[in-house]
Amino acid sequence: MEDYMFESGFAPLTVGDVVPEELTFSVFKDGDISELSFKDLRGKWTVLFFYPADFTFVCPTELGEMADLYDSFKELGAEVVSVSTDTAFVHKAWFDASETIKKVTYPMAADPAHVLSDLFGVLIEAEGLARRGTFIISPDGVIKTVEIHDDAIGRSGKETLRKLKAAKFVGEHPNNVCPAAWNEGDDTLSPGVDLVGKI
Repeated sequence: MEDYMFESGFAPLTVGDVVPEELTFSVFKDGDISELSFKDLRGKWTVLFFYPADFTFVCPTELGEMADLYDSFKELGAEVVSVSTDTAFVHKAWFDASETIKKVTYPMAADPAHVLSDLFGVLIEAEGLARRGTFIISPDGVIKTVEIHDDAIGRSGKETLRKLKAAKFVGEHPNNVCPAAWNEGDDTLSPGVDLVGKI
């Protein structure tokens, strides 16, 4: 991974921040190890999801669900990238050993130097592991959603897909907002004085 230097006292990236496109990291994908950067991901939606470690228990259920939904994400013009602090070689070993992980065809990013985990504010420094953090990033590199779980609580890939659809909709319809539990096809709202106190 390329070195990436932070200014002292940096704050982790959050909603509204632009992800530095020069960041490059190793990924395991399609039986091979290669390099990927956020610059490569510009122009498409990105779902970046961190998890604690390979060869664990909740993690394969999450990666397996995302694998099952991967085509749905791609249909929305999105790339899915999983990230843990394991190396790309450990990702390969896990892929070779686990029937669930054999379903994964999206890039599995390696963050052994903790650069990505630190930058996105999910690093557990004392353990050298990442929390369950999910970030939806727009085609121009802006973070639109952040979700961070305790490691004992698995996430819902279907909910991440719903949030992506909402982020994509409001990105394409800037005068609209999505109300609670909005699903594709539901009514949206157009904020204005005429709605004040009427919802």
